[in-house]
Amino acid sequence: MLVSMLVMVAATLRLCPLARAQPLCRNHIVRTGKVFPMRQQMQGDHERLSSMTTRLIRHPCQENIALYLGRQLFFTRNNFESSLLPFSIPTILQVGVPEVTHAHFAGPLLLLVVNQKVYFYDYEAEFWAPSRGIKHPVSHLSGDNCCYGEHFLCLDISSFIFAYLYGDAIAQTKIYFSDNQGRTFQKYLQKGQEELVGSLGGIFYFHSLSQIGLLLINQGRAQFLYTDYPLNHSLGLPFNYSGSLEVIVAPGQKGILLLWFEKNLLISKNVGQLVDSVPVKESQSVSHSSILEANLTIHSVAANENEMAVLTRENKLYYGSLGILTNFLIKFADQNLWSQETVLMFTKPGILQVLTPIPDASFPAFDFQKCIVNIQAVLMDPQLQIGFCKVELLQADFEDKMYIIDMNSKLELAAFMIPRPGTSPVPVVTVSNPHSLGLQAVIYENGYSYDGNIEYRLNISLRQQQHGGRADPSFTSRIQKPTMSTVTVDIANKEISCVDLKPLTAIISIGCDIDKKIVVRNEISACNKGILDPVTLQKSTEDLVVRYPYKKLGCPLLVYYDIPWKPVVELWRDGSFQEVIHAEYVLLEVNGLFTYTYSLTARTALCTSQPQNWSSIVKAGGHMGSYTWNRENYVSCHDPNNRVPLEWPDVPYHILGGPTDNKVTFNQRNGIYVFFISIVDPYYSYCHLENTFSVYVYGAFPLPLFPPEITILLLMLAILLSVWLAYMIPKVLHTEWGRRVWGLWAHLGRSCARSCGHVPCKCCACTEEAQTHLKIKNV
Repeated sequence: MLVSMLVMVAATLRLCPLARAQPLCRNHIVRTGKVFPMRQQMQGDHERLSSMTTRLIRHPCQENIALYLGRQLFFTRNNFESSLLPFSIPTILQVGVPEVTHAHFAGPLLLLVVNQKVYFYDYEAEFWAPSRGIKHPVSHLSGDNCCYGEHFLCLDISSFIFAYLYGDAIAQTKIYFSDNQGRTFQKYLQKGQEELVGSLGGIFYFHSLSQIGLLLINQGRAQFLYTDYPLNHSLGLPFNYSGSLEVIVAPGQKGILLLWFEKNLLISKNVGQLVDSVPVKESQSVSHSSILEANLTIHSVAANENEMAVLTRENKLYYGSLGILTNFLIKFADQNLWSQETVLMFTKPGILQVLTPIPDASFPAFDFQKCIVNIQAVLMDPQLQIGFCKVELLQADFEDKMYIIDMNSKLELAAFMIPRPGTSPVPVVTVSNPHSLGLQAVIYENGYSYDGNIEYRLNISLRQQQHGGRADPSFTSRIQKPTMSTVTVDIANKEISCVDLKPLTAIISIGCDIDKKIVVRNEISACNKGILDPVTLQKSTEDLVVRYPYKKLGCPLLVYYDIPWKPVVELWRDGSFQEVIHAEYVLLEVNGLFTYTYSLTARTALCTSQPQNWSSIVKAGGHMGSYTWNRENYVSCHDPNNRVPLEWPDVPYHILGGPTDNKVTFNQRNGIYVFFISIVDPYYSYCHLENTFSVYVYGAFPLPLFPPEITILLLMLAILLSVWLAYMIPKVLHTEWGRRVWGLWAHLGRSCARSCGHVPCKCCACTEEAQTHLKIKNV
């Protein structure tokens, strides 16, 4: 029995080396489309990378599209699953000998810096063109890609590109930016740039923090400078480097940066504010604080949203997680993988591809040697002594989605976790931009799974940090500016073996909710009171000076001219009523009618500074037109920071709503007014809430032809004249002159009466009896 046990132990010991001898991956060569020898099929100048370091850039949103940069360039649409000709630029562009220093994917475009100029290749339309607007040499590009669908905010992230000259003196370098995916560029001006010391190591738009960051390099040390409040008051912590510093912005907008040069790999979880070396574990007993300490030379670095991998010139492969607490590299088993042309690439979570192009002496197209590493299978190697994953399930409906939080709004999210029995994983919620987005999280038991394991529910409440009441104003960003953040749910004590358990991430835009709109309440219209006919409003064109857009405006709101009035403004979202708006807003009659004014003046509105009005806004707007008064240029006259002196206190106050009870007063005129309304309160919504509505003013009597004073004077004179005549005529008739006048009128009356009997009556003194006599005689 003892002998049998010894035999089994010996057999086990013999099998262990065999198990450890299993390779990480098995090489296979992709060779397609080579039936007959052929000449070069693609016309143009072959491109090559100017540096000796091989790179591979993969489109973060389209997993099969990538660009290999080495002695030759290869562009693939199928993840290098076919032999490829070297990538070339059309000769018609006349670039000379094309040397590529950098490349970047921006949506459907591949941007390339060739001989210090930028070109773009639309690989969907197969179209080449030079980018316009760049007047100085550039060497590098930077940008990001959002893969959360066709949301307009996501498209904006992918459209913003920087172009710059790496290593140029920061005080005098020329930086360019593009907001249309690199088709055209314009100069970027950084405030105080001429006062900075050192050289430019890069410029990046960190969408996860809503900041632009400049990487400053000076005497072997580097640090980030940020452009917006509150981070513009201090620099990121400096870190040491040597050689050429490469920056990888990890996909997913979580604020993760990998910074590396040949002798070290650094990581930052907050876009460069804190930068640390990545520790290295050679084995369970041997570890180093950095690659520099391990005396390794980096050849290739690959990263996706949650993983990283490093291939060294010492022919060693390292793997690490980008989790909250698992930012270290572990060494995989030795295998001959390195060559000067080899690169690493994650094709999907947990799948690492080691890629090497192979020339063919008989064909111009290159083959590709692939070695695919299944990370999960490698981590199960007992030699690595990796603990099992403590979580069976982590899921949420918000994963890989975009949400909007408008001003004074909040968002409720929920995630679910099922731990392995007997374990205690710790879920944690983080935001990439705590200066703008605050959170509260509560976890509780939510029942049991089908296997009898406890299910936990994590409720997450998100709102603006400025409205949370727990952050100091010096920590929060400027509330007037829209910002962005990501929210991530992960496991704090997650093992590196949780390869398939990726964090749950969503992008939160603290900005305009495009589903919001404003409506002016119209309960009593001129149509339902019978004053106006809807058919007439729709069809009449002869009596109207301007055409009335009935489909847009409907029946106008009925307003009595002699009562001060202001509209009741409602907020609607996605067809549902939200609230009555009490924020500040302005009105403007669109057809140029100014037969109205306001009930308050600057003095009675208690303004402490000169208020804005439409005249000042139109003057400041210039060619932009009249409708430019909005939340972005409005300045309250009650703002203590407004230093404009109150020079004309009796001018009408044009702002309605807010802290005043200002109203519109109409002149004595009946008719239709079409008003443009704009919410100007910068703290109500990030949207430009605007609309157009109409009112019908009624009840005004026609204006007199003469001024009332003249009419009253004439009436008083007429009364006095009548009284005088009533007194004087009887008195005059008793005089000799009066009797003569009376006799004259009597004689005239008798003459007229005689004439009425023969001819139709035309005399002014013809009596009714005479006309009756005439009618009878005619009969």
